[in-house]
Parts: sequence; C-alpha cells; structure tokens
Amino acid sequence: MVDKDIFLARFTNLNYTAMATNMSIIGLMSGTSVDGLDIAYCQFDSKGNYRLVAAKTYAYSAEMKHRLKKCMLLGTLQLLELDADLGLLFGEKVNAFLKETKLPKPKAIASHGHTVFHNPAKKYSYQIAKGSHIAAVTGIPVVCDFRSTDVAHGGQGAPLVPIGDNLLFGQYDYCLNLGGIANISFNQNKKRLAYDICACNLPVNMLMSTLGKEFDRNGNTGKKGEIIKPLLEALDSLDYYAKKAPKSLGREWIEQELMHYLQAYSNLPNVLRTYYEHISAEIAKNIIKKGATVLVTGGGAHNNFLMQLIHQKSSAILVSPQPEIIDFKEALIFAYLGYLRINHKVNSLKTVTGAGKDSIGGCIYLG
Repeated sequence: MVDKDIFLARFTNLNYTAMATNMSIIGLMSGTSVDGLDIAYCQFDSKGNYRLVAAKTYAYSAEMKHRLKKCMLLGTLQLLELDADLGLLFGEKVNAFLKETKLPKPKAIASHGHTVFHNPAKKYSYQIAKGSHIAAVTGIPVVCDFRSTDVAHGGQGAPLVPIGDNLLFGQYDYCLNLGGIANISFNQNKKRLAYDICACNLPVNMLMSTLGKEFDRNGNTGKKGEIIKPLLEALDSLDYYAKKAPKSLGREWIEQELMHYLQAYSNLPNVLRTYYEHISAEIAKNIIKKGATVLVTGGGAHNNFLMQLIHQKSSAILVSPQPEIIDFKEALIFAYLGYLRINHKVNSLKTVTGAGKDSIGGCIYLG
C-alpha cells in the first residue's frame, strides 16, 4: 500500500486552466510483459496537485496469462470473447481493490487496456478489455481506447505516458521506462519528445519461461553468461534502430523480428548476457546529455545487473524513485490522461507520436 502522505507534487511546464477540482481517478495498466493488472488510485486538483493514494498489482491467473500471451493468434470470435472477459476481470479487480482499501468510488477509471496489435503504419493500434464491461461491473465511468484518435491523425498512438512525464516528473532530464519495451521521453527545444528504444523485459521473460520462471530476478541468470559476439552484432543491426523518431514497437515486432535471433542459441545465460549488453548499449546511445538525471521506472529498474550495465555505458545519473513510483508510474499517468480527457484537455502530443495535431484521446463509457 502506498503511504497517503508521500506523493504530493506540482505539475510544471504546461498551464491547464479551468480543470475540475478534487477529482479521484483510478488508473489501470496491463503491459506487454503480462505481469498482471496494475491499479492506482490517484487524486488531482485544479491547482495542479496530484497524489498516488494507493496502488496494487493483481497477478493474472495461469489461464488468463496464457490467453494474453497467445492473443495475437486467436480467431475473431475468440478475441472478442477475450476482450469481454478481460473487461469483466478488470471491473472485478477494481471492485476488490476498493473493498480492500476502503476507498470511495472514484470519479472515473482510466484504462490503458492490453495491447494485441500495434501497426500505426496501417492506421491501427488495438487494445482489449472492454471499457463498457468495466463500467458495467463497477458502476464507475470508464475512459479507454486512448490511442485511436492519435493514430487516426497519422500518429504512432504511443507512447502516451510522456505528457505525464513532462507534467509530473519534469524535474528530470529524461524519463526512462524499462517495461516489456524500453521507452524514453525528454524535452528538446521546449518540446516533449519520446519513443520506444528497444524491447526490454518481454523477450527476457519469454526466454526465462523455458526454465519455468517468469523473469530473471536481478539479472542473475544473464550475469553468469558471456557475450555472443555474432548475436550482439545481429541485434545491433536490426532495422528499427536506424529509424528516426517518432517510432514505437509492439509485441508482434518482438515475435516476428527479434526472437528468432535469440532462440538460435542454446546457452540461455550467454543469450541473456548478450541481450542485456544490447539493451544497455541502445539505452546509453539515447541518453546524449552528459551528466543528465534519468528517472528509471518499470520492472527492469529492479534488474540490478541491467542497471549496472546502463550505468557503465552512460555518464547519466540514474535515479531510482520509491518502489511505488517504479512499479505504478504508468498506471498513475493513465489516471492523469483520464483526468485530462474528462476535462477536455489535450492528452496526446504530436511532438511525441508524429500525429498531424495534438489530440484529446479516449472513449468514455458512463456505466
């Protein structure tokens, strides 16, 4: 549980006026690593203050985790069923969370959903966990489908978190998230820029599953290995890294373009050691300001070996915040995106996504 008196801060850099006051919103986040559903109960006010009141992760059942990992391969009817089932599950977990914390119902729920397909070049990015079902189960209005409007305007639809990075954590030069996919955001020439750097925890977790483990705790398995030079050269040469931002990655890219390189070698510690080398090098390339302060969040921030490699390759000052911020920053920011949507304020930046215009993203189900 998060201490109710710790997380109080001021928004900076953007001046949003005429905002609704004293609004509580729950943020929901389900990432590509399929670790579970992150729930964050947050408070916002018109003066630009925010609080992370309480937060918890609800692990998926083995059955649901299997369905989510295979969701890209499902037929239409099966995918529709999963969409509905996940929405009902999200609603049930929110109800359980409110009962456990004894917190009042919030003004709204802001749900990222769970990404199945992401191909902005073909004008789509698709997330499941039906907002209508979450609203029906909880009786609380739900904001969801945050990406579609941006994609319709020619953007990547992702990343969406950078506007929150800018307003909630603008004191840092960079915000680095080490989730299933590593992404970064920063200000340049008074504009917020952001993009996905590389796949991070997701391929590592996929490799560790061959040992019956969900992740490489502290990077200990990879730390035992040695670098496979031909593999490292192949990874460093992937076409994605030559593309200019804005750019983003999805699970399908990882499965279709990356995993066959990693699965071509049988020595798992060596493969992981090589991949950690690759991740850390790509991240270091993108932190170009010497002596910069970098807020590091996401599950990878708990990987001590990966953090050591990033530190070795970069002159930046890596800042690890409180565990609650490491684990729930994205859920917190999606609550904030929902807050902006309800107040009819921009929550998707064209400088980040490459869209033709800033936009107000999110569908609202009233429940």
